[in-house]
Amino acid sequence: MNNKTTFFLTAFFLIGLVSFAQTKKWTLEECVFYAVENNISIQQSELDLQNAKIDKNSALGNFLPSLNAGANHSWNIGLNQNITTGLLENQTTQFSSVSLNSSIDIYNGLQNQNRLRRAKLSELASQYNLSKIQDDISLSVANAYLNILFNKENLKVQQAQLVNDEQQLTRSEELVKAGSIPRGDLLDVKATVALDKQKILAAENTLLISKLSLAQLLQLEDFKNFDIVEENLNAEQSATLLEKPQTIYGKALEHRIEIKVAKTNLEVAEKDVKIAKGTMQPSLTGFYSFSTRASYSDRIIGIDGGGNPIVAGPLPLFDQFSDNKGHNFGLQLNVPILNGFSARNNVAKSKVNYERTKNAYNQAELDLERNVYTAFTDANAALKTYEAAVSTLEAREEAFNYAKEKFAVGMMNAFDYNQAQLLYTNAQSDLIRAKYDYIFKEKVVELYFGIPILKKP
Repeated sequence: MNNKTTFFLTAFFLIGLVSFAQTKKWTLEECVFYAVENNISIQQSELDLQNAKIDKNSALGNFLPSLNAGANHSWNIGLNQNITTGLLENQTTQFSSVSLNSSIDIYNGLQNQNRLRRAKLSELASQYNLSKIQDDISLSVANAYLNILFNKENLKVQQAQLVNDEQQLTRSEELVKAGSIPRGDLLDVKATVALDKQKILAAENTLLISKLSLAQLLQLEDFKNFDIVEENLNAEQSATLLEKPQTIYGKALEHRIEIKVAKTNLEVAEKDVKIAKGTMQPSLTGFYSFSTRASYSDRIIGIDGGGNPIVAGPLPLFDQFSDNKGHNFGLQLNVPILNGFSARNNVAKSKVNYERTKNAYNQAELDLERNVYTAFTDANAALKTYEAAVSTLEAREEAFNYAKEKFAVGMMNAFDYNQAQLLYTNAQSDLIRAKYDYIFKEKVVELYFGIPILKKP
């Protein structure tokens, strides 16, 4: 195989890859799962969860004893007392010391236990927050996805209308030549064709903007080549809408993340009260320390017959560490008596925060009840609107077909024909809009009932 052939094969392969990348169409499942993996808000929530896990590890560490080792070596240069003569002399002396300290909380008002329980609850709350953001993003992606489907179908309606009007224009030109209709009707049909082209342009722009919205939600940069699979979704009544709203509310209380978050925050606030009360109780700490030292100075080992000190060099370093070692251990009791009311005020503040969190929990239940009833009512209203739109479209289609027949034989003028056509086109758009509005609102009710938008693979 020569180089020229290799070049053409490589170019053909690369062009094929580019074409595949540009023609890839995303399903709803792919959009939702991709958003969950790449959305910035979800990534931020995952970082919050990591922080909560770190805080839990810190709370576990409070049960362990503290252990610290230290070493020190110093030089004293200048005017110092000579230990052999007792006189002040300019000299350099060296000292080394080693220490080991440890302490452990024996009792501190159960603060460590309550801090650990609080940390576990905070981690759970972070997990709930992450799940809630994932649900919110999934719902937003589904809404944006359905919006694109609606704009695609609406564009097809406008394009089909243009084809029909162009055919009617050709037919009108023939009728004008035959003298069956006046030339003014032909001009009206031409104006209608021009208006159809404007509507198609507007529909294409709307579709592009809806694709941009979903691409940004997915954190995609190349939104111009972004497209979705044209799924044929049916607007059928969900079994969930056959349930009573109070039944849906009862299910929502069991599994909705916002209620779990509010309840967990209430439990965290309760632990904060216990932690604050613990600071008002006596605390008992056990401690232990070990130390030893060594000197590099000469030492006096005795007195000679003339009363003069007998001087010798320093003992070996490790012998001094062994001879000078010491231990210190015991218990320390701390009883808070008066500390500027800080402990008492912290307890009072934690109780106020608990009551505030309790109110937030009660409000979350009220909000959920209102949202469930609102979503249930909206979904049923959207279903009725869709059913009415179906009936309207059937009537408008029949009326338009009748007007088309009358216009074709010159029994209807262009204005009345255009009005019938406009009503038919609007009915098609209204049906598409009602269809996707109902599908989305139906999904919202199913979420409250515990049915996810998509099941994880």
